[in-house]
Amino acid sequence: MKTSWRSASLAAGAAAVLALTTACGQEAGPSASSQNVGATAAAGDYGSAGNAGTGIGSGLGNGVASPSASASRATPAGKLAVVTNPELGKVLTDSGGLTLYRFDSDTAEPPKSNCDGDCATTWPPVPADDVTAGEGIDKSLLGEVTRSDGSKQLTIGGWAAYRYAKDVNAGDVNGQGVGGKWYALAADGKKAGGGGGGDGGGGGGAEAAGLPGLSTRNDPELGEIVIDKNGHTVYRFMKDSPWPMKTACTGECLDKWPVITPVDAKDTKGIDLKGSGPRGQGYVIFDRPDGLKQQTIDCVPIYTFSGDKKPGDTNGQGVGGQWFVIRPDGKPVGASQ
Repeated sequence: MKTSWRSASLAAGAAAVLALTTACGQEAGPSASSQNVGATAAAGDYGSAGNAGTGIGSGLGNGVASPSASASRATPAGKLAVVTNPELGKVLTDSGGLTLYRFDSDTAEPPKSNCDGDCATTWPPVPADDVTAGEGIDKSLLGEVTRSDGSKQLTIGGWAAYRYAKDVNAGDVNGQGVGGKWYALAADGKKAGGGGGGDGGGGGGAEAAGLPGLSTRNDPELGEIVIDKNGHTVYRFMKDSPWPMKTACTGECLDKWPVITPVDAKDTKGIDLKGSGPRGQGYVIFDRPDGLKQQTIDCVPIYTFSGDKKPGDTNGQGVGGQWFVIRPDGKPVGASQ
């Protein structure tokens, strides 16, 4: 009898642990039928093609460059140069004329690269060796950061520098605005042309003003809504499911609706962290079947919209009758649930 009681206790304990690890009804691991991670994830954080942000570029497809092409872009940058792009103004390039980019998910103080794996295939890091400053470039702004694999990557004003696998010719800027997170570098490390949502390196945008990773603002028409660290509006997709947590936005959908990557609860302001579900845990990370990790509010996966060009835009509201701005408690604005 004693043995049975202990066995029952252990089983109950295991069930409690399982309940915590499957908050929001999320499955314990990625689905075996997940899509090609390289293609789908690229559309999320590090982008695949089609300039969702600005429309600049050639509108290429979802594939990445061939291994040989990617390898050629991993070569040293040589003598950096500043060139004039008709849309973006002054843009930083390598010695071969290929545009250099920065990633909003990186940090400049301290310098840190958050682009690894498939991301680094689409966005090859620029090696820190054999780099010199050309005319119009302050050599004191050139530096390096140690990547997770131990290699050294070039930094400009603290921001890690990358090339884009789909920039084939000198002067191409196909990576500008991809996923709402990738922008051509200016010579001082800021975003060329003041791209998208401010500059986290000390410019005049929303992030520079000290916005948390997620917070709220009062929209004159929609009321209190959620915004990201760049001041961009946050949305939910009504075809997604919070209980159990599932997503219907995959593949090309992510080109227009980039996922919001995990944001620490301490880096939020005004967000309901409790949730209304049966386990009372709503601010959790969603392990998507395509391999991406996505932030949720009340177990609802959240996104930004590539059609929002600047902080305060709400161009995604009501798109397709399925996309709606989200409130701090995870409820959609203007949609019936």
